[in-house]
Amino acid sequence: MTLFLTSVTIILLSSLTGIACRRGGRFWPLATLTLMLTGCLLGIVATTLILMKSAAASLFLPWSVPGGGLAFHLDSLSAIFIYPALLVTAAGSLYAEGYWPVAKHPGSGSWLRAFYPLLAAGIILVLVADNSVLFLFAWEVMALAGFFLVVSDRSDEEPLRAGFIYLAATHTGTLALFGMFALLGTIHSTPLLPLAATLDSNTATATIIFLLALLGFGLKAGLMPLHVWLPGAHAAAPSNVSALMSGVMIKVGIYGIIRVTGYFAVIPPWWGWTILGLGLISALMGVVFAIAQHDIKRLLAFHSVENIGIILLGIGTALLGRSYHIPAMVTLGLAGALLHVINHGLFKGLLFLSAGAMIHATGSRKLTDYGGLLRTMPLTGLFFLGGAVAICGLPPLNGFVSEWLVYLGLFQAAKVSAPIPPLALLALPGLAMTGGLALLCFAKVFGLSFLGAPKAERPGHEPPLTMLLPMAILFAACTWIGLAPTTLLPLLANATSTWLGNATITATADLANLAPAENISRIAVVLLILVTAGFLSLRPKKDKKIPQTTTWGCGYSLPLLRARYTATSFAELTVNFFSWALRTRIKTPTQTTPFPSKEPFATHTPDTVLDLLLRPAMTNIVEATGHLRRAIQHGMVGLYLLYTAMALLALLVFVSVW
Repeated sequence: MTLFLTSVTIILLSSLTGIACRRGGRFWPLATLTLMLTGCLLGIVATTLILMKSAAASLFLPWSVPGGGLAFHLDSLSAIFIYPALLVTAAGSLYAEGYWPVAKHPGSGSWLRAFYPLLAAGIILVLVADNSVLFLFAWEVMALAGFFLVVSDRSDEEPLRAGFIYLAATHTGTLALFGMFALLGTIHSTPLLPLAATLDSNTATATIIFLLALLGFGLKAGLMPLHVWLPGAHAAAPSNVSALMSGVMIKVGIYGIIRVTGYFAVIPPWWGWTILGLGLISALMGVVFAIAQHDIKRLLAFHSVENIGIILLGIGTALLGRSYHIPAMVTLGLAGALLHVINHGLFKGLLFLSAGAMIHATGSRKLTDYGGLLRTMPLTGLFFLGGAVAICGLPPLNGFVSEWLVYLGLFQAAKVSAPIPPLALLALPGLAMTGGLALLCFAKVFGLSFLGAPKAERPGHEPPLTMLLPMAILFAACTWIGLAPTTLLPLLANATSTWLGNATITATADLANLAPAENISRIAVVLLILVTAGFLSLRPKKDKKIPQTTTWGCGYSLPLLRARYTATSFAELTVNFFSWALRTRIKTPTQTTPFPSKEPFATHTPDTVLDLLLRPAMTNIVEATGHLRRAIQHGMVGLYLLYTAMALLALLVFVSVW
């Protein structure tokens, strides 16, 4: 544990050298990168040593904060979240050297290197905090660092707007967590956080704790409809920050939900049904909103909502398994959710870094500005395709393995005679539909961005090695888990046992179902090799001349670039089918003159919750409070004293009646 905390301290020290990057030169950026990589490597080594020597490690140090203590606890459940956090942090730090160098961005470059380590350290401290005060302290460090990173580019209005929405949402969640920990303190006698399966859930206090945890942690996780901050913040932040926020930070909300539900010995069935329902809504609506996007980073952000939904489906399955005493649902559901936590961190980090390379090469986030990038960016195209295959849940990459476990966990509901658990099978078509829509979305993105005719003479260029290497590392990790998922079986089994505690249900051998998924992935690799070999064998020899002819294009030999397929036309059928939820606004040209002028065609899909519900509601509240302020504030001291006396009288009456 000392070595682990030393690694966190080194990461924090890199924040100080990041500030010094404003002085210019190569020393301070190199020192910052060295400290970050060293801290992440030490953290991975320390976590591995802890898990090899024992199931967990704890450390308690005195702290002069009332009700607080520097209490740290690292176990297998924490490690599930820590490993991708450290790996994505290291990859993002190296990536920034090519994507956002201090030499070209002296102000924002040092700003980025100062707050990026704070965000990473805050995330890691939350995952090992064993005291509510320390947990909330680390949570606030993480929240504020995230805000400052979102607004890194302060020359544009979009990051500022997205940053303040993020700040309002995250502090709403923090307020809910204050209430949750306060109630936990009333039913738990020690200042440390409760042990697994030690609290009684058959009380009104337990119900309120669950609802507050769902609100506070759900806002951080970005589950639908609490996702309002997520698309804007992930789109506005630098791409390596987006990778850390999407791949790691939002999983801290998932960590909180898993930990809090694990504190209780008996799980009420409605807890599991609630999380299962929210997961299904988030998975389906997240991918539907992603299909309607034209901004590649907003598209990837909505896919984060989708994958949070898939993780919640696994958690909901595990909770229902505990409620109805079905061990296989517990083991497979929770293991699938935890494995998807790791997998999503890896392939979503890979996708955001690949998207950042595309933005770096073209200077645009719009899909309509891409085309033919595979010709000049073959490695980036390979890495993006790998991330796309993984996020669609296709073999042989890692996304398939975790979704396989979630599927199997849901199927366990059909093996019992009780009438209620088989209702969980209704989530299966939704999960399958989510995968199909994700495949449609990334067929659109990859096809329009990397294939086809380029939209410019030089559509892009391959990024430098400092950007390619992090993508290669994450791609290799995705491939490794896809082809050898059984190597993670001990970690998943220990994490499941940690969550169960001394509950009557124990982890079973159901995780052996990873072996068939491993075999399927390996068969997929063999098929890919055979198809590739067959394709190469059919290619004509170099000395054979191939006649060059113009492809038939409806009579147009040289069609205009703006008349070709776009993201809007590709997804039009799907967007129209879900128009009841998307509310897409279409601006069509309205020409009435014989000689029409130039007029654009545009579509915009608003965020239903943020733009159509919260913004109008907040506007009305601000106007109403403005009228109230003008009505009751007249500048008369006597009137203000009367207000005070009336408030005190109301409080006295309340206390007397209570």
